[in-house]
Amino acid sequence: MTETYPEPPFRPQSQPMPGVTGKMDPKPDHGETTYVGAGRLQDRKAIITGGDSGIGRAVAIAYAREGADVLISYLNEHEDAEDTRRLVEEAGRKCVLVPGDISDPAHCRSIVQKAVEAFGRVDILVNNAAHQATFESLDDITDEEWDLTFRTNIHAMFYLVKAALPHMPEGSAIINTTSVNADTPSPDLLAYATTKGAIQNFTGGLAQMLAEKGVRVNCVAPGPIWTPLIPSTMSEDRYKSFGKQTPMQRPGQPRELAPVYVMLASPDASYVSGATIAVTGGKPII
Repeated sequence: MTETYPEPPFRPQSQPMPGVTGKMDPKPDHGETTYVGAGRLQDRKAIITGGDSGIGRAVAIAYAREGADVLISYLNEHEDAEDTRRLVEEAGRKCVLVPGDISDPAHCRSIVQKAVEAFGRVDILVNNAAHQATFESLDDITDEEWDLTFRTNIHAMFYLVKAALPHMPEGSAIINTTSVNADTPSPDLLAYATTKGAIQNFTGGLAQMLAEKGVRVNCVAPGPIWTPLIPSTMSEDRYKSFGKQTPMQRPGQPRELAPVYVMLASPDASYVSGATIAVTGGKPII
């Protein structure tokens, strides 16, 4: 049976960045009532950045129900993070919350240290957190905005991987969230789209570098996904029709990405590294 998911148009609902789940209408589906685990990540230890909401929350729920303990890194959305922790703990798994700004390399190293203190090792690193903002003109993008986007979206991945790698045993997995914007960049998301292209190249090069260590590296390329970033970073005209441009004519729900992150983290993907998995509602990435 095929699930029925919300389609545009969506009602007006602008909110300040980075946005919170509770103010969204309709509420995103993270798999709270539908995701059923099968022990595919039993006793694995995971770090998920941006794990408080959106794709990160869906991944945290799925990982917990597959048997993993998770550390959730997030900026300052404490209520969303607590909701995610509750869902993880209801699955019988341990959840550690670490707020703070991943654009700071010292904080990235602190995230890994806290994971090692709590779990003893890192089996899965999901680099998912991102900053985006829309601009109609190049003149509107300040130097500070450009720098923040790169420090959050791509520099943080370098810092986190470098810190985590000494604690990742053979068979571990790194999963980076890129975007359909890496293949077809939206002009009003210039800074964001540029970092997403960098993430794809970072993933491909790192996969080759770490193969001899037995660590796999892949990325997931979402299309339009209904998360708090959408009403908090886009104009009403954009989010009202969000997802309409895809062949499925709707945005994806975070829950629809979770199985891909589970597969890439599991031993079933033992020969998958350097890959980009597109979850785009029918829009091809070739």
